[in-house]
Amino acid sequence: MNPQKVVRKRTKKLTDLPNIGKSLAKDLERIGIDTPKKLEGKDPYKLYKKLCEETGMRQDPCVLDVLMSITDFMDGGEPKVWWAFTAERKEKYKI
Repeated sequence: MNPQKVVRKRTKKLTDLPNIGKSLAKDLERIGIDTPKKLEGKDPYKLYKKLCEETGMRQDPCVLDVLMSITDFMDGGEPKVWWAFTAERKEKYKI
């Protein structure tokens, strides 16, 4: 969902989260995340690695940016576009 349209109290399903569409929602379900609540306190890098392992392929680093955006949001941050996390990802993680 477009981050500008996200309403925190209405995030019931994965596609209600900022930057999450049907495809990434399915990827999250594949690694055991089937509700937004299950993202609280999660490490986005561990989620990224788990998704890479589950799919048997290295995911685009931008997927990590998206995971950073949704874990930040579920931990109380404002909804932001995924590319707002790119610089932080490049500094923090060498993937």
